[in-house]
Amino acid sequence: MQGDGPREGGKGALDLAQALIRAASVTPDDGSAIGVLAACLRGLGFTVVDLPFGEGAQRTPNLFARLGQGAPHLCFAGHTDVVPPGQAGWSCDPFAAELRGGMLYGRGACDMKGGIAAFVGAVERVLASGRPLSGSVSLLITGDEEGAAAFGTVKVLEWMKDSGQIPDFCLVGEPTNPERLGDVIKIGRRGSLNARIVVPGIQGHVAYPHRADNPVHRLLAILSELTARPLDEGTDWFEPSSLQVTSVDVGNDATNVIPGRAEARLNIRFNDLHTGQGLADWIAGIVTAHAPAAELHVRISGEAFRTEPTPELDVLVAAIRGATGRTPRLDTGGGTSDARFISRYCPVAEFGLVGASMHKVDEHVPVSDLLALTDIYAAFLERLVG
Repeated sequence: MQGDGPREGGKGALDLAQALIRAASVTPDDGSAIGVLAACLRGLGFTVVDLPFGEGAQRTPNLFARLGQGAPHLCFAGHTDVVPPGQAGWSCDPFAAELRGGMLYGRGACDMKGGIAAFVGAVERVLASGRPLSGSVSLLITGDEEGAAAFGTVKVLEWMKDSGQIPDFCLVGEPTNPERLGDVIKIGRRGSLNARIVVPGIQGHVAYPHRADNPVHRLLAILSELTARPLDEGTDWFEPSSLQVTSVDVGNDATNVIPGRAEARLNIRFNDLHTGQGLADWIAGIVTAHAPAAELHVRISGEAFRTEPTPELDVLVAAIRGATGRTPRLDTGGGTSDARFISRYCPVAEFGLVGASMHKVDEHVPVSDLLALTDIYAAFLERLVG
């Protein structure tokens, strides 16, 4: 093993977090992060399967690792890819994993290499007790969460199903806490739909509108109807669904020309009162009514879901309370995550570090939080499979 790779038998959570941060895995580049993690897991006795998916040189790196074959089977899911550090503003090298003032700095520190390291540290602690596992533990790790997510978790899950590796429960280590460790467990997520509407027209001189067909007017009528009323008022577990227009473009710099084409984009974050297809059909009906020749392109990146109460969720709450003294709120807010794919196969919850600095300059995590998260994951594992 060279450089910052983990030693035989694994490293502590802090050491592994630093090694992972130093692997500059800006999506879609792996930066050797998957290899660093795989070596550590093999050292702990895991059977590790490399699962690259996609085409050509840019195949997405993924791994599935399992320790034991018994039930219950608990899976930890996460990602090693990170967003770019940005152009300037960092007080340190974003991939140096610098320790300063009790903080670990680096891109991915909280989203979510720190979470992965805490879980591996927790497994290492459980194994150190010398007791055989009463169940089995696995990790589903992708290098394609911050990007298109086309050849990551969704493809690994298909492989897991075909291989008989679907777990009884999955814990995703995304940074779920807004301010303090122990504040929030995510038990669901809203769905997300993106739509692109292209309205054709006939270009012409603004002084002769009868010789033209203004597509902007048709597009404005479409958007006006789409935004005229709330989609719903929310539910017991979900916020109201939200439609937001994100772009309106005509590509027209002239003041005296009616454009020949107008385009708009929108996003809907929707709760479990809707399905993606149902919303797509609703949009299509309005578009057709105002502009029968318009093009509508819809991409549904995830459906709304919520995990019902499970014994594993109760154990997770108790572990958090024991380590932090806080009873976490069960929540479904925020954006999407790979839990939207996992929910199709097994119960899933999300709990990780505080996410206040994720995707920001000087992303960081308190070392005390990293160690406390390791305590939480260890208590969770000890109760269920230790």
